[in-house]
Amino acid sequence: MVAQNTARSAIRADDCVAADASLVRAFDLLGKRWTGVLLGTLSSGPVGFRALARAVPGISDSVLSDRLGELTEAGLLARTVAEGPPVSVTYALTEAGRALLPALEQIRRWAERHLTNPSIGSAATPDTALRQARRR
Repeated sequence: MVAQNTARSAIRADDCVAADASLVRAFDLLGKRWTGVLLGTLSSGPVGFRALARAVPGISDSVLSDRLGELTEAGLLARTVAEGPPVSVTYALTEAGRALLPALEQIRRWAERHLTNPSIGSAATPDTALRQARRR
């Protein structure tokens, strides 16, 4: 280990700021794979399960179902069932879900600037895939 000579003194372990409980709660939910992508994909309006599955390349039906359930339970999504036939279910952002969109946009901009490695992420973007899925 190489010691660095800096103007600031080193922070001792017991001086470290404790983790913020609100951030812990937020990232317990938002830190799960696909969660942010799903919220961003739903920014354009209500979408059905199958359209979401097509719009988010690589997500399995079981993970999609789990994430939609978690986001609905957390109050970020509203699930609407339209009686059929056929019965259809759509998902839409709630006010709390829409409140996350500016933060997601900032994360998207950050990723454009700082995650330039093409092997990170997918070649197909969810918004492009969603437009294609809605046309089908």
